[in-house]
Amino acid sequence: MPGRFLIAALIGLIAALGTLTRPGDPALYPARPDQASVTVYLLDNGFHTDLAAPRAALMEGGGPLAEALTTLAPGDWVLIGWGDASFYVDQSPIQGRLLDGARAFFKPGNASVVMMDPQAADPTRRFRPEDRQALMLSLAGMAALRARVQASLMTDEAGRPAPAAARPGDDARFFASRETFWIGHLCNHWTAELLSAAGLPIRPFRTVTSGEVMRTAGHAAKLDLKPVRD
Repeated sequence: MPGRFLIAALIGLIAALGTLTRPGDPALYPARPDQASVTVYLLDNGFHTDLAAPRAALMEGGGPLAEALTTLAPGDWVLIGWGDASFYVDQSPIQGRLLDGARAFFKPGNASVVMMDPQAADPTRRFRPEDRQALMLSLAGMAALRARVQASLMTDEAGRPAPAAARPGDDARFFASRETFWIGHLCNHWTAELLSAAGLPIRPFRTVTSGEVMRTAGHAAKLDLKPVRD
């Protein structure tokens, strides 16, 4: 009997954590009709989410993030993502990287990187409509999102961002992050934390999957008080 109660309690705890919601901040999101706003896009490649944000909005305020952006190739938009410092950067066939993937998932404390990939054209063009979601952030919400990205960047003694990697033939650049990667803190958790910083409500214990982050953004977009042309 005690074992049954323990199992039932564990199932109840898991169910409760799955529905636990971190509330949004209505002072940040959505932007009111009388407020200026910034449109960002959440993009889903099937298992990983990135945010596409206007480069000019990310540059505001200076600091390590703006300094990192100045090292990128031209482009009015920037894709921002986060992941393991080895597995995330490597683009070789997945079949040869399974052991490294297992290490990234199950070994705590893995080094991580922030990706910044400049886009000269529409950043959503490669994504199906169901794999992209526009979000209209208030200027304060955009500033909070930008601050959350910047807080992830590792800096040297002079406060400069630390370049970590680049891929041949690819404009994406990777910068060392202060955060660690493992199954308890994955790429989609990180993206959801950016949305939370911008004022959106999230369910933190369910953001393991890209689908959950997309659902979060989809529900939040219904709160937008301004029409978005996509």
